[in-house]
Amino acid sequence: MAAFAEGVPCWADVLLSDLAAGRRFYGELFGWTFQEIATEYGTFTRALLGGKDVAGLVPKPDGRMPTVWNIYFAARDAAATAVRIREAGGRVITPPVWIDEFCVMATAADPGGAVFGIWQAGSHTGFARRGTPGSYGWTEVHTRQPRAVDAFYRAVFGYGMTPAAPPSAGPSTPPPGASPAPPSAEGSPADVVLWTPRGEPPGPRHAIGGRVVMGEEYPAVLPAHFLTYFVVADCDQALRTAHRLGGRVLKTAEDTPYGRFAVLVDNQGAAFAVIDTSTAG
Repeated sequence: MAAFAEGVPCWADVLLSDLAAGRRFYGELFGWTFQEIATEYGTFTRALLGGKDVAGLVPKPDGRMPTVWNIYFAARDAAATAVRIREAGGRVITPPVWIDEFCVMATAADPGGAVFGIWQAGSHTGFARRGTPGSYGWTEVHTRQPRAVDAFYRAVFGYGMTPAAPPSAGPSTPPPGASPAPPSAEGSPADVVLWTPRGEPPGPRHAIGGRVVMGEEYPAVLPAHFLTYFVVADCDQALRTAHRLGGRVLKTAEDTPYGRFAVLVDNQGAAFAVIDTSTAG
């Protein structure tokens, strides 16, 4: 499979204290099987769906680290991307490093504090399956600093940005994941903005992610963050399964023009979302 275009979400992994518990939870929820991979930096678990890579499970090297899903954006040159991150006002947390022959990885934070990864493909190009039940579907950054964050992602990845249309706009509504919201008052950032890769016409058709403004409905202690969505065949059944497996619901299921979705945490506290795109209107 060819490497992903610059700035396209290409991989996701979850940082966990108990990988065995993680395998039980996600194996039953999404139908994943697993394979252990050893590298010079330690062991991680490949999550497979139908034998194809869909995500990773990574043991926490330090118990003080957060239990969290991480999203990675494709980079042709991870070192050059790290330079742009610093120049645009972000922070490089872990500098680019080769993980055996698989990829070059780095971790960074945008000006609002949301953490993300960059991924320069080696033998591992990223998702081998996406957009179908049991695989990755969408990502969005939730932030309280939309102006600085918008400028940052334009500078680092060259994204085109389009305010998401309100739900009544029909086929122009955003793709799976972005919470439907109309633009804010003239002169202020839209509540939801869609990202398109450099060279693609801005708009929902080519959107690969988005930015959401964190309003008063978000707890004050909740930091800026990325939310990763996985496609499921039945949103309500996924909630019941997650609850039975020890997870819990953060946002109850909601119908939108692009599918029924909900936000969950797993049995160790990592937040993610599920969406049934078959119900899209």
